Amino acid sequence: QVQLVESGGGLVQPGGSLRLSCKASRSILSFSMGWYRQAPGKERELVAGITSNNRPDYADSVKGRFTISRDNAKNTGYLQMASLKPEDTAVYFCNVGGYYSGTYSVPGNSWGQGTQVTVSS
Repeated sequence: QVQLVESGGGLVQPGGSLRLSCKASRSILSFSMGWYRQAPGKERELVAGITSNNRPDYADSVKGRFTISRDNAKNTGYLQMASLKPEDTAVYFCNVGGYYSGTYSVPGNSWGQGTQVTVSS
């Protein structure tokens, strides 16, 4: 099972940007990757996914603001977040080995520990 470590979260003002990283313990070349988030009192939801051949998909709530990418040479995935809103506040998790589309996902077994993103003035 691949180990995942997220980083890059923090406190940002509305309208600001952050880039999250997800470092895998081994090659993720053949895996799809997804980013999820969970706000207090809410269920974990898919934010974005990217296939092994770099086809991205996004939840409607983040389309046009978030960009998912991957660098297979570094075993790392990224989530670039722009125009952040208070409702984007959540713990963000990466996941590999599942199926991720904008409206439906089946997460894989490997999760990171999460990184907190807080959008507040």
